[in-house]
Amino acid sequence: MFGFLLSLFALQFALEIGTQTSESHPSITWELNGARQSGQIVIDSNWRWLHDSGTTNCYDGNTWSSDLCPDPEKCSQNCYLEGADYSGTYGISASGSQLTLGFVTKGSYSTNIGSRVYLLKDENTYQMFKLKNKEFTFTVDVSNLPCGLNGALYFVAMPSDGGKAKYPLAKPGAKYGMGYCDAQCPHDMKFINGEANVLDWKPQSNDENAGTGRYGTCCTEMDIWEANSQATAYTVHACSKNARCEGTECGDDSASQRYNGICDKDGCDFNSWRWGNKTFFGPGLTVDSSKPVTVVTQFIGDPLTEIRRIWVQGGKVIQNSFTNVSGITSVDSITNTFCDESKVATGDTNDFKAKGGMSGFSKALDTEVVLVLSLWDDHTANMLWLDSTYPSNSTAIGATRGPCATSSGDPKNVESASANASVKFSDIKFGAFDSTY
Repeated sequence: MFGFLLSLFALQFALEIGTQTSESHPSITWELNGARQSGQIVIDSNWRWLHDSGTTNCYDGNTWSSDLCPDPEKCSQNCYLEGADYSGTYGISASGSQLTLGFVTKGSYSTNIGSRVYLLKDENTYQMFKLKNKEFTFTVDVSNLPCGLNGALYFVAMPSDGGKAKYPLAKPGAKYGMGYCDAQCPHDMKFINGEANVLDWKPQSNDENAGTGRYGTCCTEMDIWEANSQATAYTVHACSKNARCEGTECGDDSASQRYNGICDKDGCDFNSWRWGNKTFFGPGLTVDSSKPVTVVTQFIGDPLTEIRRIWVQGGKVIQNSFTNVSGITSVDSITNTFCDESKVATGDTNDFKAKGGMSGFSKALDTEVVLVLSLWDDHTANMLWLDSTYPSNSTAIGATRGPCATSSGDPKNVESASANASVKFSDIKFGAFDSTY
């Protein structure tokens, strides 16, 4: 009886849905086992207007309203999550199989920076994928993405309904982009499990739109694609469990606990430039980033033993580059051996192995995952870990990841000079090996 009363209390004060902007999801087509699918795109709840029953902001800039959100319960009681104007506010458009994400969009009431969206099966449910022994393919155009930007496509183990069934406070659910988590255990999520993350909230000093709260939200992540026109990587991140975190479990850098948390934040990555081939990916190179390219990723085995990359451009199939670094066997895919050798060669902590390696990641993939597409700049490390040298003064093996200058990537400069940047994703396909390209 006591639990029943608690449930009624939670439902009574669940985050409400606003009515000032109707939620109309952009439509997109994709293919599953050769059959055309009709999907929808939804923007993450973190980007949405959060207000009271009128037009007063519950969250303004990078701070919570002390009146409307003095604690998580009052925040859920007082606040409404609004629908989205996808093109006018967020610079997001879809046509046929193509999705375009704009970088800086000047709307009627605010300027929006970047976005993160998910593929929906229907208006209330994320499309779920089981990756093992399957192939995922898409076409991408990063020609309009300079240094410091990341047009990303990846999978995370977030709930199919955005947490709505398990957490009554998460009433808006997947329809309004709730439930995000990833292997970085982000503390910047305004709502975790439907509960406002207002406790210990600290505005971020160099980002006028973001802050961090007491809790993080952790889950397994497979970065299929992180890229701009100068560099690209795909990365495996294993987590020992998927959960809201607090304290040591979050693995926070600020507490010097990066490798004590439940997720492998570094991951095991394959970046052609980093591993010795500086002529493979980029404008005018073997894979020409000035033109659209089709990217194929194969998840081999169950249990998973290998993740393989194939490229298609100009009607030609291009095999992935091979590693050419001292201490790493010449390979062109991600395996346990590659991950172990690359960590030894670079001197990096092998947290991937500590979290179970490929076996642990394979077990995590027994859970279905959600497709995420995003465009962002980096207020923490200026994206140097993707396209430049990181740490910026390092001469160690693997420190250089791309040709961008170590002075590049400052969000203030990127947002000013590259406001019109964009990324285009299209022709998403999922099926058996060698069936999608």
